[in-house]
Amino acid sequence: MKPLIIAFCYLLAANSVFALQSEQPMSVKPLMQTVEWAQSWWLPRHQEKLTLKQQMSSVDLVFLGDSITHGFETKGQHVWRQYYQPRNALNLGFSGDRTEHVLWRLEHGAVDDISPKLVVLMIGTNNTGHRQAKPEKTALGIQAILTQLAQRLPNTKVLLLAIFPRGVNADDPLRQINAGVNEIIKSYDDGERVHYLDINHIFLDEQGILHRDVMTDLLHPNKPQYKRWAQAIEPAVIKLMAN
Repeated sequence: MKPLIIAFCYLLAANSVFALQSEQPMSVKPLMQTVEWAQSWWLPRHQEKLTLKQQMSSVDLVFLGDSITHGFETKGQHVWRQYYQPRNALNLGFSGDRTEHVLWRLEHGAVDDISPKLVVLMIGTNNTGHRQAKPEKTALGIQAILTQLAQRLPNTKVLLLAIFPRGVNADDPLRQINAGVNEIIKSYDDGERVHYLDINHIFLDEQGILHRDVMTDLLHPNKPQYKRWAQAIEPAVIKLMAN
């Protein structure tokens, strides 16, 4: 083959790869958290979790997510001690995280060298809030996380939670995006390894209104809601950890 033709073929191939990479949404590209308010603690927290994981005699349950899950160490710490500490649980919730940040953590050892019975996963509301990503793009990020978990934890079941509601009512644009994501990710339930659960009704009244005595900022559950959350998923947790 002539050198000019060979060079053209390489250029064509390189452009094709670049085009495919460019088409990928941010939600599936592993990324370290770089927002200014998280720079002082995010990476140290990741390192602390790696150390804690090594120190634990066994990790049987993992919670993976964003600030809502992170809250089990603050507002929900009493619930964590009651429901999850006795189950050798590890909290991998990081405030501000989007799907791409969870992917980065998974690629940098977050669940290496453990084999929990169950991972409880809820992520995506920051994809919604930070850039109002289309539901299908956030869903792709969640799918990528599930793929990573399948590769790294082949014997672990996943309880995939619907993204919690936000905003006052169903007309809220961010509530609608989250609902759109949930409509997609519920299809990820395969009845074997991944199990989808929507508990959003526990936070809403009969008209679908989210009140500030449930989530003051219409996003993060208040302290009493952590027990309601734990109680709502408890039957699924018991079932999936028993098998």
